[in-house]
Amino acid sequence: MKRFASLFLAAVLGSASTMVAFKVLDKDEQGVKLDYINGTPTSRVAYSVNENGQTVPLDFTQTAERVTPAVVYIRSTQDGMSRRDESTDNSDPFREFFGPRMMPQGPTQSSGSGVIVNENGYIVTNNHVVQDADVVEVTLYDNRTYKAEVVGTDPDTDIALIKINEKTLPHLSFVDSDKSKVGEWVLAIGNPFNLNSTVTAGIISAKGRSINILQRNSEGGNTAIESFIQTDAAINPGNSGGALVNLNGGLLGINTAIASPTGSYSGYGFAVPSNIVSKIVEDLIQFGTVQRGWLGISIGSVNSQIVKEKDLQVNTGAYVSGFPEHSSAKEAGLQEGDVVVKIDETPINTSAALIEYIGRHRPGDKVNVTVNRKGKELTLPVVLKNRDGKTGTVKPEERDGFASLGLEVEDVSGNVLKKLDINNGVRVKELGNGKLAKYTDIREGFIITKVNETPVKSVKEFNELLKKKKTGELVILSGTYEDVPREFNYAFRM
Repeated sequence: MKRFASLFLAAVLGSASTMVAFKVLDKDEQGVKLDYINGTPTSRVAYSVNENGQTVPLDFTQTAERVTPAVVYIRSTQDGMSRRDESTDNSDPFREFFGPRMMPQGPTQSSGSGVIVNENGYIVTNNHVVQDADVVEVTLYDNRTYKAEVVGTDPDTDIALIKINEKTLPHLSFVDSDKSKVGEWVLAIGNPFNLNSTVTAGIISAKGRSINILQRNSEGGNTAIESFIQTDAAINPGNSGGALVNLNGGLLGINTAIASPTGSYSGYGFAVPSNIVSKIVEDLIQFGTVQRGWLGISIGSVNSQIVKEKDLQVNTGAYVSGFPEHSSAKEAGLQEGDVVVKIDETPINTSAALIEYIGRHRPGDKVNVTVNRKGKELTLPVVLKNRDGKTGTVKPEERDGFASLGLEVEDVSGNVLKKLDINNGVRVKELGNGKLAKYTDIREGFIITKVNETPVKSVKEFNELLKKKKTGELVILSGTYEDVPREFNYAFRM
């Protein structure tokens, strides 16, 4: 059995896969006083030291009153009008020609939390709270309900930005999460198990945690940014997207995941740090998409095994094991076997710390990377690039439905059209974790010839056709494969 409990997203009620035992300690927790009557503890009272050095009871009430109105309840609805028939029954005569049938299914709903970060209606939540939603509804602290627009998402950090049409809303301000400290008191506010406006208290248990949960869910492959704030404030399903705040009411992070044997709170909660979240929010508002700089290195955290195998002269840092194409770091002079120990003035003790720091920067930004190379330290200036190896601003995708469909298409050559004896079509180049992959059996390489019986001759025409489709409208993609030259039809709803 693994040493640590399975990791679950806080909004997902997963089934238990492991069981762990916890020993209850008799010692008083640090910073907590137990009042005894005849040897029996009667209450737990938290204490802090005030400006005069006096020990006084810690009061969470003012902070809770200030921040709770800025945390909202989010309900996401997928129409669910169709899903794949996953049965293995091949007696259906239409299955050979149309693939698995789309079976009727009622709407499905999920819920979570969000944080108002701007008085004009901008709300931060988790990507997994609103992912694939056809309708997103937001309920404020005073029970007013609004339809929300998804401004943008970032699966690599599990952050999404939505907006409601309202002004002068109560909101929280970001604070510098780098200045937060392990042992610092924090509050978690959200809507666990549909219990609206729930406040729990705890401390920051650790910083820079990488729990490998976003890596498995990232649509872009192994590009997730994980450097969580860990807290023991109680976080449960429904807390996803809620606020982690300090006692001054400043937003330190967005609650995202828990470690648990059951899917419910077991003492370990994780939040995306505010310094990452604020950058994503700025990018989505200003550019329409996240502007992420890439250093261009394959890395791993230095540990005792790597130190011994590679004969390293340092015990912490990010070990450089290779370089992908268009690497800024390689062009700047970094080499395999280097250990990154500092970027600018920020110490780098783990690979997660490096990924977090670089993740706050945009293409074109310059950083000074300090490496330990065979015992000597070198500082190399590096200009960050985007995924395409350029330093310019990344333009957002057209709002053509591709973000939710998880689809990228390309034009088809005349030779292929002639070979298949068809006059037109566009090819599915890449298929991500969107609606098409979820609700159909479409494969990469599928050549789309028609959208709802309208012929498609180019990527531009395909984009235009999808842009005209309304939310919930049935779409049927007709086409063929090079290796199976007959017509297939795939149906889904926008």
